[in-house]
Amino acid sequence: MRLDKFLTECGLGTRSEVKKLIDENAIRVNGTCKVSPKTSINEKEDIVLFEGEPISYKEFRYYVLNKKSGYVTAIEDYRDKTVMDLLPDWVVRKNLVPVGRLDKDTEGLLLFTNNGKLNHQLVSPKSHVDKTYYVETENIISQNDIKKLEEGIDIGGYVTLPGKVESLESKKILLTIREGKFHQVKKMLESVDNKVTYLRRISFGKLTLDDLELGEVKEVELEEII
Repeated sequence: MRLDKFLTECGLGTRSEVKKLIDENAIRVNGTCKVSPKTSINEKEDIVLFEGEPISYKEFRYYVLNKKSGYVTAIEDYRDKTVMDLLPDWVVRKNLVPVGRLDKDTEGLLLFTNNGKLNHQLVSPKSHVDKTYYVETENIISQNDIKKLEEGIDIGGYVTLPGKVESLESKKILLTIREGKFHQVKKMLESVDNKVTYLRRISFGKLTLDDLELGEVKEVELEEII
Protein backbone atom coordinates (compact mmCIF):
# COMPACT_ATOMS: atom_id res chain seq x y z
CA MET A 1 0.00 0.00 0.00
CA ARG A 2 1.22 3.52 -0.78
CA LEU A 3 2.17 5.56 2.27
CA ASP A 4 -0.22 8.41 1.47
CA LYS A 5 -3.15 5.97 1.13
CA PHE A 6 -2.17 4.28 4.40
CA LEU A 7 -2.08 7.60 6.26
CA THR A 8 -5.40 8.65 4.77
CA GLU A 9 -7.00 5.32 5.75
CA CYS A 10 -5.68 5.85 9.28
CA GLY A 11 -7.53 9.15 9.46
CA LEU A 12 -4.60 11.59 9.35
CA GLY A 13 -6.23 13.66 6.62
CA THR A 14 -6.73 13.96 2.89
CA ARG A 15 -4.04 12.98 0.37
CA SER A 16 -2.83 16.59 0.19
CA GLU A 17 -2.82 16.94 3.98
CA VAL A 18 -0.81 13.79 4.58
CA LYS A 19 1.62 14.78 1.80
CA LYS A 20 2.31 17.94 3.77
CA LEU A 21 2.97 15.86 6.91
CA ILE A 22 5.44 13.74 4.95
CA ASP A 23 7.16 16.85 3.55
CA GLU A 24 7.45 18.22 7.11
CA ASN A 25 9.18 14.98 8.25
CA ALA A 26 6.34 14.27 10.70
CA ILE A 27 6.12 10.69 9.39
CA ARG A 28 8.72 7.97 9.91
CA VAL A 29 8.69 4.49 8.43
CA ASN A 30 10.90 1.92 10.14
CA GLY A 31 12.92 4.72 11.71
CA THR A 32 13.50 6.89 8.66
CA CYS A 33 11.79 10.09 7.53
CA LYS A 34 13.28 9.78 4.03
CA VAL A 35 9.98 8.72 2.53
CA SER A 36 7.57 10.02 -0.09
CA PRO A 37 3.80 9.71 -0.60
CA LYS A 38 4.53 6.93 -3.12
CA THR A 39 6.62 4.88 -0.66
CA SER A 40 5.27 1.33 -0.57
CA ILE A 41 4.68 -0.11 2.89
CA ASN A 42 3.41 -3.32 4.42
CA GLU A 43 0.64 -2.11 6.69
CA LYS A 44 0.88 -5.26 8.82
CA GLU A 45 4.64 -5.33 9.34
CA ASP A 46 6.19 -1.89 8.85
CA ILE A 47 6.37 0.50 11.80
CA VAL A 48 4.89 3.88 10.94
CA LEU A 49 5.17 6.78 13.37
CA PHE A 50 3.39 10.13 13.36
CA GLU A 51 5.23 12.68 15.51
CA GLY A 52 6.83 9.77 17.35
CA GLU A 53 3.59 7.87 18.01
CA PRO A 54 2.81 4.56 16.28
CA ILE A 55 -0.08 4.47 13.82
CA SER A 56 -2.19 1.33 13.59
CA TYR A 57 -4.00 0.44 10.39
CA LYS A 58 -7.46 -1.08 10.53
CA GLU A 59 -9.63 -1.67 7.50
CA PHE A 60 -12.74 -1.57 9.66
CA ARG A 61 -13.34 0.41 12.84
CA TYR A 62 -16.09 0.26 15.44
CA TYR A 63 -17.02 2.89 18.02
CA VAL A 64 -19.69 3.03 20.72
CA LEU A 65 -21.18 6.38 21.71
CA ASN A 66 -23.33 7.06 24.77
CA LYS A 67 -25.56 9.48 22.89
CA LYS A 68 -26.84 12.67 24.46
CA SER A 69 -30.37 13.95 23.95
CA GLY A 70 -30.76 16.76 21.44
CA TYR A 71 -28.73 15.21 18.61
CA VAL A 72 -30.23 13.60 15.52
CA THR A 73 -28.85 10.34 14.18
CA ALA A 74 -27.57 11.50 10.82
CA ILE A 75 -24.31 12.27 9.02
CA GLU A 76 -25.43 15.85 8.47
CA ASP A 77 -28.53 17.92 9.09
CA TYR A 78 -29.32 21.50 8.16
CA ARG A 79 -31.45 22.19 11.24
CA ASP A 80 -30.10 20.13 14.12
CA LYS A 81 -26.82 19.00 15.62
CA THR A 82 -25.98 15.43 14.65
CA VAL A 83 -24.39 12.52 16.48
CA MET A 84 -21.27 13.13 14.37
CA ASP A 85 -20.78 16.33 16.39
CA LEU A 86 -20.38 14.20 19.52
CA LEU A 87 -17.43 12.22 18.16
CA PRO A 88 -14.02 13.38 19.48
CA ASP A 89 -11.11 14.27 17.20
CA TRP A 90 -9.32 10.94 17.75
CA VAL A 91 -12.12 9.00 16.04
CA VAL A 92 -11.22 7.99 12.44
CA ARG A 93 -14.24 9.25 10.50
CA LYS A 94 -13.44 7.95 7.02
CA ASN A 95 -16.69 6.37 5.72
CA LEU A 96 -17.97 6.18 9.30
CA VAL A 97 -21.76 6.00 9.77
CA PRO A 98 -24.13 5.24 12.66
CA VAL A 99 -25.72 1.79 12.78
CA GLY A 100 -29.47 2.24 12.92
CA ARG A 101 -30.81 5.29 14.72
CA LEU A 102 -31.87 6.74 18.03
CA ASP A 103 -34.49 9.49 18.24
CA LYS A 104 -33.32 13.05 18.87
CA ASP A 105 -34.57 12.98 22.47
CA THR A 106 -33.32 9.45 23.18
CA GLU A 107 -30.04 8.78 24.97
CA GLY A 108 -27.82 5.74 25.04
CA LEU A 109 -25.84 3.24 23.05
CA LEU A 110 -25.18 4.02 19.40
CA LEU A 111 -22.70 2.05 17.31
CA PHE A 112 -20.67 3.55 14.46
CA THR A 113 -18.69 1.67 11.81
CA ASN A 114 -17.22 1.93 8.32
CA ASN A 115 -18.04 -1.77 7.77
CA GLY A 116 -21.02 -1.51 5.42
CA LYS A 117 -21.68 -5.25 5.33
CA LEU A 118 -21.90 -5.49 9.12
CA ASN A 119 -24.04 -2.36 9.27
CA HIS A 120 -26.55 -3.90 6.87
CA GLN A 121 -26.47 -7.18 8.76
CA LEU A 122 -27.21 -5.53 12.11
CA VAL A 123 -30.09 -3.34 10.92
CA SER A 124 -31.69 -5.90 8.61
CA PRO A 125 -35.22 -6.87 9.77
CA LYS A 126 -34.15 -10.51 9.42
CA SER A 127 -31.34 -10.17 11.97
CA HIS A 128 -33.51 -9.57 15.04
CA VAL A 129 -30.72 -8.09 17.16
CA ASP A 130 -31.76 -7.62 20.80
CA LYS A 131 -31.94 -4.00 21.93
CA THR A 132 -32.66 -3.15 25.57
CA TYR A 133 -34.06 0.20 26.66
CA TYR A 134 -34.45 1.80 30.06
CA VAL A 135 -37.91 3.39 29.95
CA GLU A 136 -39.64 5.88 32.23
CA THR A 137 -43.34 6.48 31.67
CA GLU A 138 -46.02 9.02 32.49
CA ASN A 139 -48.42 6.47 33.98
CA ILE A 140 -48.07 3.29 36.02
CA ILE A 141 -47.29 0.19 33.95
CA SER A 142 -49.64 -2.60 34.98
CA GLN A 143 -49.03 -6.33 34.79
CA ASN A 144 -51.58 -6.45 32.00
CA ASP A 145 -49.61 -3.81 30.10
CA ILE A 146 -46.46 -5.88 30.54
CA LYS A 147 -48.26 -8.97 29.26
CA LYS A 148 -49.32 -7.11 26.10
CA LEU A 149 -45.82 -5.76 25.48
CA GLU A 150 -44.32 -9.22 25.88
CA GLU A 151 -46.83 -10.93 23.61
CA GLY A 152 -46.47 -8.42 20.77
CA ILE A 153 -48.63 -5.37 20.26
CA ASP A 154 -50.23 -3.45 17.39
CA ILE A 155 -48.43 -0.12 16.96
CA GLY A 156 -50.55 1.11 14.09
CA GLY A 157 -50.94 -1.49 11.39
CA TYR A 158 -47.94 -3.51 12.54
CA VAL A 159 -47.80 -6.09 15.32
CA THR A 160 -44.41 -6.18 17.05
CA LEU A 161 -42.52 -9.35 17.81
CA PRO A 162 -42.77 -10.53 21.42
CA GLY A 163 -40.67 -8.38 23.75
CA LYS A 164 -39.20 -8.89 27.18
CA VAL A 165 -40.05 -6.63 30.10
CA GLU A 166 -38.30 -6.30 33.45
CA SER A 167 -40.26 -4.17 35.90
CA LEU A 168 -38.07 -1.85 37.98
CA GLU A 169 -40.66 0.46 39.57
CA SER A 170 -44.29 1.35 38.86
CA LYS A 171 -43.24 3.73 36.07
CA LYS A 172 -39.85 2.28 35.13
CA ILE A 173 -39.06 -0.80 33.05
CA LEU A 174 -36.35 -2.43 30.97
CA LEU A 175 -37.80 -3.29 27.58
CA THR A 176 -35.98 -5.61 25.17
CA ILE A 177 -37.13 -5.68 21.55
CA ARG A 178 -35.73 -7.39 18.45
CA GLU A 179 -36.81 -4.87 15.83
CA GLY A 180 -36.09 -1.22 15.13
CA LYS A 181 -39.28 0.29 13.77
CA PHE A 182 -39.62 4.08 13.72
CA HIS A 183 -40.43 5.32 17.26
CA GLN A 184 -41.16 1.69 18.19
CA VAL A 185 -40.71 1.88 21.96
CA LYS A 186 -42.78 5.06 22.19
CA LYS A 187 -45.52 3.56 20.02
CA MET A 188 -45.57 0.37 22.08
CA LEU A 189 -46.20 2.33 25.26
CA GLU A 190 -48.79 4.50 23.51
CA SER A 191 -50.59 1.29 22.56
CA VAL A 192 -51.14 0.56 26.26
CA ASP A 193 -52.37 4.13 26.86
CA ASN A 194 -49.09 5.37 28.28
CA LYS A 195 -46.37 7.81 27.29
CA VAL A 196 -42.57 7.59 27.39
CA THR A 197 -41.05 10.46 29.38
CA TYR A 198 -37.43 9.27 29.25
CA LEU A 199 -35.69 6.71 27.05
CA ARG A 200 -32.15 5.35 27.03
CA ARG A 201 -30.79 2.38 25.09
CA ILE A 202 -28.48 0.41 27.37
CA SER A 203 -27.55 -2.52 25.12
CA PHE A 204 -27.38 -3.48 21.46
CA GLY A 205 -26.66 -7.14 20.75
CA LYS A 206 -23.59 -8.04 22.82
CA LEU A 207 -22.67 -4.39 23.38
CA THR A 208 -23.50 -2.61 26.63
CA LEU A 209 -22.88 0.89 27.94
CA ASP A 210 -21.09 -0.37 31.05
CA ASP A 211 -19.51 2.68 32.70
CA LEU A 212 -19.42 4.83 29.56
CA GLU A 213 -20.41 8.35 30.58
CA LEU A 214 -23.03 10.35 28.68
CA GLY A 215 -21.41 11.80 25.56
CA GLU A 216 -18.33 9.57 25.78
CA VAL A 217 -17.00 7.30 23.03
CA LYS A 218 -14.96 4.10 23.09
CA GLU A 219 -13.50 1.96 20.32
CA VAL A 220 -14.54 -1.71 20.31
CA GLU A 221 -13.53 -4.79 18.34
CA LEU A 222 -15.67 -6.90 16.01
CA GLU A 223 -15.78 -9.83 18.43
CA GLU A 224 -17.43 -7.56 21.01
CA ILE A 225 -20.30 -6.92 18.62
CA ILE A 226 -21.17 -10.29 17.10
